[in-house]
Amino acid sequence: MLVAFSVAPLGAGESVTAAVADAVRIVRESGLPNRTDAMFTTIEGEWDEVMDVVKRATEAVGRHGNRVSLVLKADIRPGHDGELTGKVERVESALTNG
Repeated sequence: MLVAFSVAPLGAGESVTAAVADAVRIVRESGLPNRTDAMFTTIEGEWDEVMDVVKRATEAVGRHGNRVSLVLKADIRPGHDGELTGKVERVESALTNG
């Protein structure tokens, strides 16, 4: 499964960089395939392992304030691996070929 999520503390001031860095650090240390862009971090793995990482990342952000905003989107497709890059590769191929 793929899970794209965004997590940030509420009421922590104008910049949330340190809090987001703590969350991304947990994702990267998980060893699961992942990608971070300006809006979301996407991770790939099995349900329990992905949700554990999201939970730990959310808890890390929670240490920066007393309230947390979490936005999560999941693509649950049993039996498919490598979709973190595979989906993008298929779109790029379609753009190149036609």
